[in-house]
Amino acid sequence: MNPAPFNDKLDALKLRHDKLINLSNSKDERWSNGVFDRYVNPVVTAEHVPIEWRYDLDPASNPHLLERLGINAAFNAGAIEHEGKILLCLRVEGYDRKSFFGMAESANGIDHFKFWDEPLDLAETGNPDTNVYDMRLVRHEDGWIYGTFCTERKDPSAPSYDTSSAVAQCGIVRTRDFKKWERLPDLQSQSSQQRNVVVHPEFINGKYALYTRPQDSFIETGKGGGIGWALCDSMEKAVIVEERVVDPRLYHTIKEVKNGQGPAPLKTAKGWLHLAHGVRNTAAGLRYVTYIFLTDLKDPSKVIASPGGYFLAPWEEERVGDVSNVTFTNGWIAKADGTVLIYYASSDTRMHVATSRLDYLLDYALNTPEDGLTTRKSLEARQALIRKNQSLKSK
Repeated sequence: MNPAPFNDKLDALKLRHDKLINLSNSKDERWSNGVFDRYVNPVVTAEHVPIEWRYDLDPASNPHLLERLGINAAFNAGAIEHEGKILLCLRVEGYDRKSFFGMAESANGIDHFKFWDEPLDLAETGNPDTNVYDMRLVRHEDGWIYGTFCTERKDPSAPSYDTSSAVAQCGIVRTRDFKKWERLPDLQSQSSQQRNVVVHPEFINGKYALYTRPQDSFIETGKGGGIGWALCDSMEKAVIVEERVVDPRLYHTIKEVKNGQGPAPLKTAKGWLHLAHGVRNTAAGLRYVTYIFLTDLKDPSKVIASPGGYFLAPWEEERVGDVSNVTFTNGWIAKADGTVLIYYASSDTRMHVATSRLDYLLDYALNTPEDGLTTRKSLEARQALIRKNQSLKSK
């Protein structure tokens, strides 16, 4: 066998991959709303995944250098700052629809994200996961870093011919160094379905606090839905007996169909700052956007500010992908200088970053009018803004 063609193809693969990893990012000058900045390039895509994860690089078993285990998408990443690096825990989805978690790191959180050598070695429980996705990372005051994610399995009560019904619950892992991960038992709750579960970073009255999303079925929220609040005694065997919805779904809003907590909230002097996702129905299908709200410092389950409308929605090429018209976030980082790195996925395909400042986000949360829930109230808010600006012109 002549190794030259193989080596030439491999060199071309490596060159293209290195060029992508080393591509610098910059703010997108086409975008401006004063609250946050968008960037020209996604920060992670399927093409960022190492070639060693996709190709058999042995010329004896793969002489034509064919891709053996393809990657469909890299998205919905948890985010954390650790030892001076920005880490993303990405949902990496293969051609077979199965997802796993891959860690990627960057020095500045804006570009040059590079995956670690191997994916997260996630252990199974006694009930094997069919699929896992959407990790949230939280550094808790107990000294552990917790990861909560969705673990999906076929619905055992569904008839054999029904191959789409599923049960979603909350899987839990913890680590101190991101090298060794401990799989804990799945969360137990009264809800038949649990997704978008996030650990609050501090104890509340000596207990662990969780943001939940109770649902009656895998797709439809039923009588459930909304962002829930629950307490439990331990994360080693997490059981919640009671949960209550603190941020409900609302008719004819950005969160009329579903809504769920994104990453863990950021602690500020004026309250806990939350980033969430909301879902509404359209003629073209579901539309996912993100929104912000603020809760009380002493009682994080009490909403004290709720700006109307969405915070960040699909824009330009972000609208197109595996599941189009979607922005989803489960990771953000507040840096010591006040910069906030907001990581969001577009259309279940790729990862982006937006940047803002904590004072900008608090200004947005506290001074943006709430949704009046009727056309008249919306019109009055718009008129008030217009007339205020008109009065400024006359001065």
